[in-house]
Amino acid sequence: MKLSNLIHDKSAVLGNDLSGDTEISGVIWDTREQINGGEIFVCVKGNTFDGHEKAQEMLDKGCSAVVVERDLGLSRQIIVSDSRNEYMFMCAAWFGNPQDKIKMIGVTGTNGKTTTTTLIKNILMQMGKKSGLIGTCQNEIGEEIFPTDRTTPEPHKLFELLDQMVKSGCEYVVMEVSSQGLEQKRVAPCNFEIAVFTNLTQDHLDVHGTMENYFKAKGIIFSQSKKALINVDDDYGKKYLEIAECPIKTFSINHNADYKADNIKLLSHGTSYQYKSQNSAREVCIKLPGSFNVSNTLAVIATLSELGFDPNKAIDIIEKLDGVRGRAEIIPTQKDFSVICDYAHTPDAIENILGALKPTVTGRLICLFGCGGNRDAKKRPLMAEASAKFADFCIVTSDNPRNEKPELIIEDILKGLPENTPHITITDRKEAIFWAVANAKVGDVIVLAGKGHEDYQVLAGMKKIHFDEREIVADALKALEEN
Repeated sequence: MKLSNLIHDKSAVLGNDLSGDTEISGVIWDTREQINGGEIFVCVKGNTFDGHEKAQEMLDKGCSAVVVERDLGLSRQIIVSDSRNEYMFMCAAWFGNPQDKIKMIGVTGTNGKTTTTTLIKNILMQMGKKSGLIGTCQNEIGEEIFPTDRTTPEPHKLFELLDQMVKSGCEYVVMEVSSQGLEQKRVAPCNFEIAVFTNLTQDHLDVHGTMENYFKAKGIIFSQSKKALINVDDDYGKKYLEIAECPIKTFSINHNADYKADNIKLLSHGTSYQYKSQNSAREVCIKLPGSFNVSNTLAVIATLSELGFDPNKAIDIIEKLDGVRGRAEIIPTQKDFSVICDYAHTPDAIENILGALKPTVTGRLICLFGCGGNRDAKKRPLMAEASAKFADFCIVTSDNPRNEKPELIIEDILKGLPENTPHITITDRKEAIFWAVANAKVGDVIVLAGKGHEDYQVLAGMKKIHFDEREIVADALKALEEN
């Protein structure tokens, strides 16, 4: 591809040995990537490494040009105002700007992104619109499933994936958009048909530092969207109403809004509510528990309505859907107690899932949870407070300890556990699940919180081991039978 077709910055200054006709064989920003000759290397300054320091080395290895933010005196340099931003647009251009050939739906927020995006994508597919999904659990192109290692992919992977979707005939892509993805400009070239905001609660403060910074990072999406759909039950959602840079519609289960849910009834097999908008109203019955799933499904119906689809058809489909892996997922036990697997890993998410289940539990509500290592430590005691609010018994264990000692993480958690809260601490998560199953009584509901869809655990040295809670519960049940 010619260099002129890659450069986005109109004020870019080319070195003496470069022209718009210079042929480029690839776009990279990682010094560890293999150089075959003819690539363009984009120098990006990060928190611990500055790519500018390797500019000459990358030219020596065979790159045709380097993109820089300051003059390094190199004859094959391209000076731009923002090299990180330039890399994103170069990746998009390399794949033919697929983001402009597909209708993009972006969903952002702390909780509810996966449920909301998955339901929207499934409904679009059932409406005959081939669609893609980019998210925390997996990526999807139509019916094909691809693994993922982060919510919002790195730019090269993202635009390659969008290109594959376009070539396979997808009309829409529904995408979870993370705060890091927005702040790091991974989606800068994307223009969303609609941006959906679910909520904002404490998480990722190890990255953003403060809730205000977290709020600002999420808000970037509104500057890249044709319109927005905002949850005004959330205080931060109300703040976005004042600053969002696009037309806004609102949804709510507690306040007046463009899309409203009234008369919510929590049932043993799910939830029902009255859906209301300016143009329609009807009862909705979903196979998902809790008011938080009312909010999620309301966002789904509102999104499809804003995209021009019949909300009644969307509701007909949504009522038949069973839910999403790792989100209030019932793990079969064939016993007189229940086990539910949920990704809840924030204080708000813990309260949501436990609060939703509490009215339906005839025995004890048991919450098994931990906190991730090398992540926001401030939320650890808050997780304990949230669990104790609804759970009759808490099992404090590990999540993904990473490079922190699990015992020290548990110590942090226990600081927030109210005095006299019935609980046990078991550091090994597998052992904790076995204990929960072995000690379950008639009518108990065990909530395995934090892992959700994940089928691995991250231990010291960032070592990943296979860890699927569905399999572990099955093994625990088998051990129960043998004993």
